[in-house]
Amino acid sequence: MTHPERSILVVAHAHRDETVDAARRVIAALREAGARAVLAPEDVAELGPSIADLGEVATLGADVPVEEVELAIVLGGDGTILRAAELVREGTAPVLGINMGHVGFLAEIERDDMDDAVRRVIDRDYRVEERMALHVRVKDDADHVVYETWALNEATVEKASRERLLEVVIEVDGRPLSSFGCDGMVVSTPTGSTAYNFSAGGPVIWPTVEAISVVPLSAHALFAKPLVVGPEHTVAIEVLRRNQGTGVLWCDGRRSHDLPRGARVVVRRSDRPVRLARLHPAAFTDRLVRKFRLPVEGWRGPSALTAPVRTAPGESGL
Repeated sequence: MTHPERSILVVAHAHRDETVDAARRVIAALREAGARAVLAPEDVAELGPSIADLGEVATLGADVPVEEVELAIVLGGDGTILRAAELVREGTAPVLGINMGHVGFLAEIERDDMDDAVRRVIDRDYRVEERMALHVRVKDDADHVVYETWALNEATVEKASRERLLEVVIEVDGRPLSSFGCDGMVVSTPTGSTAYNFSAGGPVIWPTVEAISVVPLSAHALFAKPLVVGPEHTVAIEVLRRNQGTGVLWCDGRRSHDLPRGARVVVRRSDRPVRLARLHPAAFTDRLVRKFRLPVEGWRGPSALTAPVRTAPGESGL
């Protein structure tokens, strides 16, 4: 039997018909099992007309505090999963991503397995995997903290004007490393290594490796290669005063803050990881092959006959 007060957050990309239909199915299944479906205020506003016949749903914050949310079921792509991680950041609920988009690196399963996923959530038949996050601070030229946030994938320092380079100096553990002009800098977690970091030429980092990747964007310098530092290190990026323009900080592409000349962005490992719910144990190598559709024909490894690697889109994300 399911406790009637169990609260499950449902987060959906409400601008696609198939996702709205999936949200209806998930909410109905949760209610049938005796659990309470919870929606974020913005999702109540957007999904309300489409789920009105299902009856009232609880609103996150107004009816159910985030601390009481047991788990978040996310219907969408990576952007929606990042939004869900933001919604439950102040609680302990893990996030289960059901991919309704295209690549869906953060998603755990594909939409075809949605009904089974809801059943397993109700049965608490999943494991929780903790992913390293970043703690990000912005300091002004007087060294006062003026902004503070976090990131699951990456923190990026970018130029605010496309016409000008951004002059920066990179620091590791309080020691300057190099200065140059660039389009920006990407500071990434292992989870984010297959996102912006990957597009910028950074390394793919296995999730079991705790590390921070630092990748320059179109740098005008000889020593401007991707760096990988341990999680105990602190990386700082200063927007030099000699800049003609300004910069902007983006975290996970969702939270931003303007960076005037002299601003300093300090990035370190967060004390609070992001929790992901996992249904299917899978080798990270297999997930890379599935998501990138990497060619592996002709492989003659030790398990080639017993565990062939499929190149079609699979059920697991990163």
